[in-house]
Amino acid sequence: MHSCTSPPATWCATASSPTSWLRTSGPTRPRQRSRVVDVVDPSRPRLNVPPRVGGDGEPEVFCADEQRDLPVDLERWQALAANVLRAEGVRGLCELSLLFVTELEMAELNELHMGAPGATDVLAFPIDAAEAEMVLHGQPPSRGPDRAPPDPADMPLLLGDVVLCPAVAARQAPEHAGTVDDELALLVVHGILHVLGYDHDEPTTRDAMRARERALLQDHHWGGPAPEGFRQEQSE
Repeated sequence: MHSCTSPPATWCATASSPTSWLRTSGPTRPRQRSRVVDVVDPSRPRLNVPPRVGGDGEPEVFCADEQRDLPVDLERWQALAANVLRAEGVRGLCELSLLFVTELEMAELNELHMGAPGATDVLAFPIDAAEAEMVLHGQPPSRGPDRAPPDPADMPLLLGDVVLCPAVAARQAPEHAGTVDDELALLVVHGILHVLGYDHDEPTTRDAMRARERALLQDHHWGGPAPEGFRQEQSE
């Protein structure tokens, strides 16, 4: 588990854990299980991103709005998330959750999973990739010491959860992406890229992740160049 910073200001966090907070804080809907096949086009350039796996079918994005601070167009952000997954080469039956929560709930999650006080704008929770990586490298799984290591070909694929706080996004938008709409779009893309294995802990990975964010937003959010004033990092 580690925190993510986008210098010069902290604005996101990733909890790298094979267990989602959704599994411990209450179910939102039954998770689908599937047999697996490779789902990422191996010809795509990657940033040491583990392969995505899923059964026959299409990636699914589950969205929930659990706050009332800001109107949220769930269908729109669901479509953006699905387009990002497809653009990143994810294929097959797999699931991603996109949740919009209150500042109070985000603050609780941030403290519980990151050990940080206060609400942040986005938290990313990769799920199966971490456990699949452990199994593929001969490490014991996290699902019980008495169970034999599972065959990766029999593991279900749950990509992970992206949790966003619209109230925080709205507050920081003027110094960041420029508008609340662009801020939410950036956070959706940013969180999904974290779930898929991208990071910005080093200058090279940060530059590559920012470039990928901008390209995805141009293709699937604006339908053209970024507007004047759009920023991917906050001012001091």
